Amino acid sequence: MQALNQRRSFMLGLCCAPLVAAAQSGSAPEAGVDYMVLEVPQPVETGDKIEVIEFFQYSCPHCFAFTPDLTAWRKRLAPDVVYLRVPVAFDESRQPHSQIYYALEALNRLDDMHDKVFSAFHVSKRHLFESTDIADFMAANGIDRAQWLATYNSFAVLTKAKRAVQIWTSYKIDGTPTLACDGKYLTAPSMVRSRTRTGALDVMDFLIVRARRERKRDTLLDGGPSPPASLPEARAVAM
Repeated sequence: MQALNQRRSFMLGLCCAPLVAAAQSGSAPEAGVDYMVLEVPQPVETGDKIEVIEFFQYSCPHCFAFTPDLTAWRKRLAPDVVYLRVPVAFDESRQPHSQIYYALEALNRLDDMHDKVFSAFHVSKRHLFESTDIADFMAANGIDRAQWLATYNSFAVLTKAKRAVQIWTSYKIDGTPTLACDGKYLTAPSMVRSRTRTGALDVMDFLIVRARRERKRDTLLDGGPSPPASLPEARAVAM
């Protein structure tokens, strides 16, 4: 992913009070430095819960490296946060990977197969672009071949894969991995000042707190500024 100053234009967000920050400098995350504020906020599909989206590619080595950190971080999210993934295919050759993701989702096999697909590409150098090779891989991992092919080529999966293109295009995603918070904010390891995966997650903690307070403010129809945020509020172990 290119550095932040090479990304598309964006608007500055509201200033937040100082807090214990993720960045190595110890200062608060800043719009235009550690995260982007979307010019056009995107609709969320999570109702009264805060939406977090991971934009990823199975072929992306940085996404592969980020996955263990995201898995651990996801387990610490508060109950009012919903974590979603959207596969990104910057060209038609990558579209089979989006179909893989949504087919696994339809078969309730993401929990055990998501990491295996990453490992197949980056460790075993099995790129899984051809439907026959993909079906062989899934069959070797206990998924009925006929069922896999029917699901992979189904209207529902193809529709979701096409919808994913609309989503990441609307968010103006130009690199992966990228994280979105509540349809308003974007950050990434390549974007934060520390240029680290943990730094990006600390910024996401900050953005989740901000989104939570903005939602409360909007609910109360209070036009004043949101109160200062603090990082620890973003993390809570779900019961």
